Amino acid sequence: MTRAIETVFAWAERLRAALERARWLPPLLVRLFVGYFFFETGLGKIRNLGPFVERFQEWGLPFPAVSAAASAYTELVGGALIVLGLFTRLVSIPLLVNMLVATLTVRLKKVAGLDEFVELDEPLYALCFLWLFISGPGAVSLDALLTRLLRRRSPKAAPLAGPKVSEP
Repeated sequence: MTRAIETVFAWAERLRAALERARWLPPLLVRLFVGYFFFETGLGKIRNLGPFVERFQEWGLPFPAVSAAASAYTELVGGALIVLGLFTRLVSIPLLVNMLVATLTVRLKKVAGLDEFVELDEPLYALCFLWLFISGPGAVSLDALLTRLLRRRSPKAAPLAGPKVSEP
């Protein structure tokens, strides 16, 4: 019995170590998926800005032309920067705000309960941006590369990419 328990614990430790070495992967995958999605949707909104402005007017949002353009460019530029992992924490703020505004001013009006709320996309994207803001872009990012370069020049430089994690 003791041998079996030792085997299970040894296997669990190997698994934990392997997962620890792969800490760089989840932030990269989230950034690539969510960033590309917002880059693509932002580009589509900019290419069709007229109809997008009309939707803002229908929703009763203030300054629909300015608000629609700001939202579309936030998604386009923010999505590209998220994919690159460049200024990730900074750009997560306007993207988070964009999702909160969409949730509170448009989507929430059509929600009858918690079951419908958890099926909305916007809160999930908002949580992704909150996570990126708090955790940073991870080791495989331009922020991490810039941090490493800045630390070589000045060891007291503040990290752009968050706490040091195992690199691939």
